[in-house]
Amino acid sequence: MTPFVAAALQLAPAAGPLTPDTVKANVEAALDLANRCVDATGAALVVAPETVTTGFAPGLDAADLWDLVGPIPGPLTEAAQALAAELGVLVVWPTYEAGPERGVVFNSATFIGPEGEMLGTYRKTHLFPSERQWATPGDDVLVVPTPLGRLGSVICFDGDFPELVRIEAGMGAQVVVRPSAFLRAADIWELTTRARAYDNHVYVVAPNAVGVDPGGFVYFGNSLIVGPTGEVLARGTSQPGWVSATIGLDPMATISPGSSVRQSFDHLAERNLALYRRHRDVLEAEAGSAFPLPGDE
Repeated sequence: MTPFVAAALQLAPAAGPLTPDTVKANVEAALDLANRCVDATGAALVVAPETVTTGFAPGLDAADLWDLVGPIPGPLTEAAQALAAELGVLVVWPTYEAGPERGVVFNSATFIGPEGEMLGTYRKTHLFPSERQWATPGDDVLVVPTPLGRLGSVICFDGDFPELVRIEAGMGAQVVVRPSAFLRAADIWELTTRARAYDNHVYVVAPNAVGVDPGGFVYFGNSLIVGPTGEVLARGTSQPGWVSATIGLDPMATISPGSSVRQSFDHLAERNLALYRRHRDVLEAEAGSAFPLPGDE
C-alpha cells in the first residue's frame, strides 16, 4: 500500500424540512467542502458523513423519501462523480438510495473512483432502531479494489458489530470507511471506531456529522482517522470542517505509536478457528443481551 492522505468531512445538513432545495444545498455544501479539503490537504481519499445529501433523520416516511432520492448512480451522485473526476480523487459519497420499488430506501455509501467511475456501493446492513421506520437493510458486505488499496465500508451503527469489519478484513480490506451520523456518546463513538481498527489491523476513516438534521437529531462531529494498532491519527471537533492524515506508513511497525517495541501479533492470523467452529451454532444463533431493555422484562 503506497501512503496517501485520507480525509473525513464533517458538516451539518441544511436547516428546515427536507425538500429538493435543501437536498441541492446539502450536495453543494458537501462538494464545496470536499474541494477545499483536497486543495488544503492533498487528500487522495475523501469520505463524507452518512446520508450527506439529506441528513440522517429525514422527517419523511419511506415512500416520500423514495420520491425525493434516486438510484445509484443517479441525480444525487452525478455532481460527486464530476468532482471526483475533476480533482482526480477517490470519493466515498453516502446517500439514501431509491430501491427497486417505492418505499424501499437503502442507506448507502458509494465509492467513486478518480475518473468519476462507480467502483461499488455498500448498503447499510444494521439499521439503527429509529431508522427502520424509513429504511431497508442491505444484505452484503463490500470490499473494492481501488488505486489506493482495498477499501471496505460500514455505516455508523454497523460499526458496533465486530463481525462485519472482521469479514471485510478477511476479504483483504486495508481501509474501512465508517461514514456516520452518530447520535450517542462520544466515548462510545471513539471506543467502537478504535476497536474495529485494532481488532482487524485496518485503517478506519470515520467522518461524523455535526448540527441538526430535518428530524431534529443533533450530532457532535469528532470525526476520526484510526490506524491499524488502534491509535488515533486525526480527531475532529464539533464544528464543520475536516480531519486528514497520511495513512499506509509502515502501519504495523510498533505495538504503539513511538514505541521501541515492534508489533509481534496479528489478530486475524492468531484466531483460534477450531474454537470458533466448535461453537459455530452459538455464533450463528439468534440471541439477546442477558440484561433486557426497559419494558422487555
